[in-house]
Amino acid sequence: MKNSRLKSIYNETFSGLKLFYRDTELPDYLISNYKVGQIIQEKGFTDMSSLGGGISGNFRYLIASAHAKDLSIFNPDSAKIGHFLLDSISYFKVLDIQTTEDKTQIFLLNIPDNSLTLFKNSSSNLEEEITEKARDKFINKKNSLLIPELQTKNWKERTKSPIGMNDNGEMFFDDSKIKMESPKRIEINMDKKTIEVNKKPWWKIW
Repeated sequence: MKNSRLKSIYNETFSGLKLFYRDTELPDYLISNYKVGQIIQEKGFTDMSSLGGGISGNFRYLIASAHAKDLSIFNPDSAKIGHFLLDSISYFKVLDIQTTEDKTQIFLLNIPDNSLTLFKNSSSNLEEEITEKARDKFINKKNSLLIPELQTKNWKERTKSPIGMNDNGEMFFDDSKIKMESPKRIEINMDKKTIEVNKKPWWKIW
């Protein structure tokens, strides 16, 4: 893949990236379906909130996306719950899974549907940087006070379903069908707008 194409994909993915929260209660047999590095697909719309308080339930989806729609534009009441929405048939890469005591957080990166092979077969410094932020969010917020506006019956009903699978644990997308390539390490400098693939370390003798 040409660097110009890589720049376009990474710009689409990371430019304007924001973090969103979606809490629920999931049994272990559903949680165990998620693996770091996995690509998943959500068939339905993904409801989530820009408000991050304590974890309601035993499970939190922390979602990084540059393409969430702010519903407060259409409904002022949505501003009270920080309601954002992702379109149906959205794809995510599982970047991290953290568990402490009875709480688990899975960190999902919303990715373009034309970039599945790239994200399945590569890692980048940007993914690592936002993963560190996600881990800090988990530690800092897991014991925080709950946000009352996100404890309503309506919101809990909107966010109760698992992402990427049905209630029986059947995944909507089989990422093993994605073409496997040699793993790539990608370094992106957003300020300088440069991108390097499999950069060789300076100390290695060739």
